[in-house]
Amino acid sequence: MQCPALFVAAPASGQGKTTITAALARLHVRLGRRVRVFKCGPDFLDPQIHAVASGAPVHNVDLGMCGEADIAWRLHAAARESDLILVEGVMGLYDGAPSGADIARRFGIPVMAVIDARAMAQTFGAVAYGLAHYQPRLPFAGVLANHVGSARHADMLRESLPEGMRWFGAVMRDAEAALPERHLGLLQAAEIEDLGARLDRLADHLARTGAAELPPAVAFPAVAAPTIPPLLAAKRVAIARDAAYGFLYPANVDTLRALGAELAFFSPLAGEGLPTQCDAVWLPGGYPELHGAALAANAGLWAGLRAHVTAGRPVLAECGGLMSLLEAIVDKAGVEHAFAGLLPGRAVMQPRLAALGLQAVDMPGGRLSGHTFHYSRTETPLAPWLRARRPDGGEGEAIYRCGPITASYVHFWFPSNPLAVAELFGT
Repeated sequence: MQCPALFVAAPASGQGKTTITAALARLHVRLGRRVRVFKCGPDFLDPQIHAVASGAPVHNVDLGMCGEADIAWRLHAAARESDLILVEGVMGLYDGAPSGADIARRFGIPVMAVIDARAMAQTFGAVAYGLAHYQPRLPFAGVLANHVGSARHADMLRESLPEGMRWFGAVMRDAEAALPERHLGLLQAAEIEDLGARLDRLADHLARTGAAELPPAVAFPAVAAPTIPPLLAAKRVAIARDAAYGFLYPANVDTLRALGAELAFFSPLAGEGLPTQCDAVWLPGGYPELHGAALAANAGLWAGLRAHVTAGRPVLAECGGLMSLLEAIVDKAGVEHAFAGLLPGRAVMQPRLAALGLQAVDMPGGRLSGHTFHYSRTETPLAPWLRARRPDGGEGEAIYRCGPITASYVHFWFPSNPLAVAELFGT
């Protein structure tokens, strides 16, 4: 199966990969094309933006967390139903082991490097040359200059490129089109009221560069999707989903459905309690610390959750979910908010990043991969039930098991082991 595809990379974070990828998706959708976007690395926020831009679910691709086979079948499935596949890289093109460059090389996806040129002239060409030649056999397609100051500035950048390197064009500086950020990255898509207008504005900028032309077609060989037994058939899983609990991989939701579970979404932030007759609860990560007062006031939810746990029904709490099960969360302003109190201790927000990186945990049902990324520190007398491990073998996050509760800072990638997921939710 062949489909035009492009890997959008950069020399570092903050260059504009997400805005350019989303703008490309929006531009081609406006032209009537079916676009599928993927995000390299364990990211929750950028995929939300791309889902709005493309009108389709956005899955993650990471050789460490997801694995090559998972990526291969998802790309093939996307190629069967798409006119264009876009893959946004993570950090710099060669950052990480494995890196975005490894994905582009493994699947033969041509790389377009986005370079922030706002404080750069002829050095633009040197950076472009380095990205193209740092490692061999990379399918490097060319460069796009971002945050360009003028037409003359764009000419200087283009003239600096090595002979034969493709110029994808220049996008001018436009503060009104920029996507707003906070401590974990971009705002969630639902929180950006004028997101559609910003994406259209960005797409208009790209249209002037000739970006409406499709990239070359890439072959994505047929790979069978994994077979998942319906181990959660007749189980109803309640899933918190709103601005406070928004870190949900679409692939995780798909895995629960493939396991046979009936899913019931609810919004703690809107004052909703647990859905009726739920057999298990999933509290994913997000930003409970930003909504401490509203969540603390949802007494019905916490009472319902305590009754659920007392009845011995499973709860999986990841990162912000873990924080919410503690007695309190102390926000960045130092204000303490009372939460569920199902686990002893409190979570305290820190001024700097507390943990970041891929993790894997050997559960009773097998190994589950995932990642950690948080700004809080947990103060608890609980002893870890298990410990996650980093890719280098070093000790990772604590996994707590308290009755039917499993809680950790790790965000699990459910497709890595559906059998272990079924065990977490009660089989």
